[in-house]
Amino acid sequence: MAHLFGRDYTKAELLRLVGDMSQLAAVRRAELTEGNERGAGLIEVSNASGLSFSVLPGRALDIAAATYRGRSLCFRSATGDVGPAFFESVGYGWMRSFFGGLLISCGMTFVGHPETDPEEEGEELGLHGRLSAIPAREVSAGGDWLGDEYRLRIAGTMREAVALGTTLELRREITTTLGERRISIHDCVENLGGLRSPLMLVYHTNPGFPLLDEGTRFLVNSRLSTEWLQDRPVDAAVYERARAPEPAAGDDVFVHRPVPDANGNVTVALINDRLAFGLQWRMPAAELPLVTQWQHFAAAGYVTGVEPGNCSPLGRAWNRTHNFLEYLEPGATREFHLEITVLDGAADVAAAERRVANLA
Repeated sequence: MAHLFGRDYTKAELLRLVGDMSQLAAVRRAELTEGNERGAGLIEVSNASGLSFSVLPGRALDIAAATYRGRSLCFRSATGDVGPAFFESVGYGWMRSFFGGLLISCGMTFVGHPETDPEEEGEELGLHGRLSAIPAREVSAGGDWLGDEYRLRIAGTMREAVALGTTLELRREITTTLGERRISIHDCVENLGGLRSPLMLVYHTNPGFPLLDEGTRFLVNSRLSTEWLQDRPVDAAVYERARAPEPAAGDDVFVHRPVPDANGNVTVALINDRLAFGLQWRMPAAELPLVTQWQHFAAAGYVTGVEPGNCSPLGRAWNRTHNFLEYLEPGATREFHLEITVLDGAADVAAAERRVANLA
């Protein structure tokens, strides 16, 4: 049943109240036509729960903008939703099409700062790989009833391929249910080539103001957290609370190894206590064993990254050294699941704190 406006509704009850389900939940296709956003496409999703977001079929079905009851859930950069034709794959060119957003996908064969891997390609690999600029094929988008639940679904396929070489295909499904404040992402990667391939996948989510503000807390139950420059352990006092924007802030990066609950799932959260508002990320630890936290607290570039992955975004060498570099054999598949949920109110925040601590 859909929980809306303080009560539960069956399918039959809702269909008596509306002329079309788009009155309550909708998926709409559109096209971005101006400037360097041409080719990104647009799928707009609205939910009477208050959750709205936009998906870019020309950019790996990544989630560009996202709001809850008028509040942005993510940082939006000055680049706009750059279309794939304008993507720069060399060096740090990735940043010229980094729109921020609720989700930008990193991978599939490489994640990290530009690096040359002598054990694999032997050529420079650009920042965070090519996945985010691969247009989706076989895209479908719409809503369907499943009993008394109305579910919105977007699906498509991205292929990262080199002639006579690596061929990885990612099949993505994004869903949300009427009345809920949760986005579910299910990815399946298959090696369609004849050679084994490195498989590096990081979900680069990018919360911003008003969720991110001075004092906003990042919660993770980590067995080990390390900083990126000296790879030394740190405690929560170093990374837990956000600072106010600063004129010339640099980057801080922390790699967390979260402790799963009894069901094998990991929960992390970002909470603004003043607003009693937050986001929660939930994922199977066996699929996404690391959560990397990026802090960039600069004026006009005020953003933090919460980045679940099967690896860290610190490159091949770091992940190989720490036994997080995964390979996918020909014909093999790997599945990944991630849920992102809006926390609204003190009760939601308290429940998330218990889940992070594996107490619920």
